[in-house]
Amino acid sequence: MRTIAEIDAEVDRDRDPFRQAVRLLRTTLLHAQPPAAFAARLDAAAQIDWVVYSKPPFAGPEQVLGYLGRYTHRVAIANSRLVGLGDGQVSFTWKDYRQDGKTKVMTLPADEFIRRFLQHTVPDGFHRIRHIGFLANRHRTAKLTVCRDLLAAPPPSAPETPRRWQDRLRDLTGHDIEVCPGCGGRMLPHSTLPPRPPPRPPTWCDSS
Repeated sequence: MRTIAEIDAEVDRDRDPFRQAVRLLRTTLLHAQPPAAFAARLDAAAQIDWVVYSKPPFAGPEQVLGYLGRYTHRVAIANSRLVGLGDGQVSFTWKDYRQDGKTKVMTLPADEFIRRFLQHTVPDGFHRIRHIGFLANRHRTAKLTVCRDLLAAPPPSAPETPRRWQDRLRDLTGHDIEVCPGCGGRMLPHSTLPPRPPPRPPTWCDSS
């Protein structure tokens, strides 16, 4: 059996659905099946008259969007839960639901805290939210324009100018990173480091 690295190298040169699925899923089942068997499974699944059951939400679509948004647009831990950092230890609050949701404080080594935090990071090649249809990235602008024309909807307002990360950091922490901590003078940029590609992820990541 070929290694994952060998399969990845070949996938980079091939857009075959079977090879793409092998790279994406990395399951023993796909590795054990030949491409013809995998294609037969896809053909069989495409012939099924799938029925999607859906019904109106009890409290309206706003509640559904709010529920999903809490999981798709938040970080693993809020800043308000971080209570201490020192001597290589991180302290944060958590709720013990075995004791009626009592708030407690847990202290972990910094490397263990980072390891747990990174377990909530989506692996390379996966997307937390994947848009389809007229919201797909490839033709989103053109298709949304057609939708607005058909619905006689006004065009969206111009987006606000994004704020610099230095300004957001100052508002969040109260620390101005552009002020020299030694003399208090204003620091000026000297040069810009060229971007570098991220390191290649390991061939297997155990998220347990």
